[in-house]
Amino acid sequence: CRNDGWGHWWSTWVLGSPHHCSSTASLPPDSSFPSSALNVATITSRVGDKAVLPCRWKTVLENVPLQDFHIQWMIPGSLVFEQQGQQMWQAGDFEGRVEVPEQRLEDGDCSLIISDVQISDTGRYESFMVVNGPRSVKTRAFIQGVKLFVLDHKSFQSCGPGEDLVLDLHTPHSARLVFQSSNSSEWSDLWMRGDENGERLEKHPVKEQLTIRKVKSSDEGTYKVLDERGLAVSTVQLSVEEKSRSLKVHQVIEKETPTDDVAKSSCSVFLTLAVLITSFLTSRLL
Repeated sequence: CRNDGWGHWWSTWVLGSPHHCSSTASLPPDSSFPSSALNVATITSRVGDKAVLPCRWKTVLENVPLQDFHIQWMIPGSLVFEQQGQQMWQAGDFEGRVEVPEQRLEDGDCSLIISDVQISDTGRYESFMVVNGPRSVKTRAFIQGVKLFVLDHKSFQSCGPGEDLVLDLHTPHSARLVFQSSNSSEWSDLWMRGDENGERLEKHPVKEQLTIRKVKSSDEGTYKVLDERGLAVSTVQLSVEEKSRSLKVHQVIEKETPTDDVAKSSCSVFLTLAVLITSFLTSRLL
């Protein structure tokens, strides 16, 4: 086994035979990587969503039969995904989350689909075509570079006292909920995955959701959902508003502020009374 000089260990691995080395003749660094600086796409996704990293292999070698090559996806220093026929390999951090649909390869589509993307998936990805040659010698050609940016979720919510607050966890990798009161700078733990449901805080049995029952004014503040690595999955800013009181104030203002028609009607009544009183006083004087 050998290191190919780029820090990649892909050449030391054979599909289905991790303890052997393939006879691989990689393209020299100066012929494989210059295009990566020019051919880079940018993809932005949110935690828990699905990201599709684009790849078109026919832009490299259009006339190569499908059975004579397979696709690799890598990040600097590591292999992410490789599949040849029915045999597939996925990196541990991506286990069960990455695929290149084989039915699309014939049309030239070698896009990598990452399900349930995580903040830690952020980075640069590169796709390669590994072409079978004579005497089991393989040649690797660069196809596409993709920069993936994964963002956390941010939102503002408001609740009235006694209402329920539903917080989305977005992903099964969410491990912890912390809270900072609007009157404090300290963070406190509210929930960790595996906790039993409490009187006010409960995890949905199926959905990735937490519910805080009967919100109180002291619940106002910032809620953060964190993953296993302590990275933010979501941030929710909660305000607790006295909606019924606001409604009453609004109604009082409406009663105290007459409309134009009411004001005109009131003025007409006062004018009529003034005329009657003046006429009455004038007749008595005469």
